[in-house]
Amino acid sequence: MSVVTISRGTMSGGKLIAEQLAAELGFRCVDRDVIVEKAAASGVSQDELRDALLKPPTLLERFQHKRYLYLTLIQAALAEEVKTGRVIYHGNAGHLLLKGGGPVFRVRIIAPMEFRIAMTEQRLKLERDQAIAYIQKMDEHRRKWTQYLYGVDWTDPSLYDMVINLENITLADAVGSIAYAVRRQPCFRFDGRCQSMMEDLALACRVKAKLALDQATAHLEFEITAHEGRVAVTGKLPEPRLIAEVRRIAEGVEGVRAVDLSGLMAPTLA
Repeated sequence: MSVVTISRGTMSGGKLIAEQLAAELGFRCVDRDVIVEKAAASGVSQDELRDALLKPPTLLERFQHKRYLYLTLIQAALAEEVKTGRVIYHGNAGHLLLKGGGPVFRVRIIAPMEFRIAMTEQRLKLERDQAIAYIQKMDEHRRKWTQYLYGVDWTDPSLYDMVINLENITLADAVGSIAYAVRRQPCFRFDGRCQSMMEDLALACRVKAKLALDQATAHLEFEITAHEGRVAVTGKLPEPRLIAEVRRIAEGVEGVRAVDLSGLMAPTLA
């Protein structure tokens, strides 16, 4: 069955809905912290990985490579976690990180400000003014994050298959509506085609992560696609000798059957 991503503003009830929906459908419920922990297994800092997901890049960071590394590792961990389906993911930009991996049921939860303020006051033990400031800051961070990385407005309803406003709908009714859609809509069933697309995405992400971590190519950035074990790598190389390194690394990833490097650009030898 489906992969469901739940997007929401800070303290908008998305976590509660994800947990209840997982129980209703018999799915696993995966949050940002699980993905960060798995991504950190490669030896990077969990705190820095969280910052890469939560905080918009500063002007200086936009010219640094480290953020690319962190997001590559996070995407790889998420793709591996959801590739077999039957999972609810609630975290930053799950629907964007999994783009290209097959039909994902993309849900956005919105809630009135008073609902969010009350939840923030309760969970974080903040005064009302502090709660409002916290919500506004986190929402602005998410807006800037998705705009910079994906060039989209994260509140745009066209990015989602279902948008639920909790102003007049209970959490239980929201869960019921999502569960009904997951069960009834054929396009979100995790059939063989969707399984293959998710496995292709996971493989592409594994190759990208290996290239980002290997000392020979750690300073470079690539785009990777995969189909039935055949991997295509595109990007710019500062010198031709690195083509062999890219091939070595990509061919060493489990599941890779063939590597296409025709999309790599490198200066020709004089």
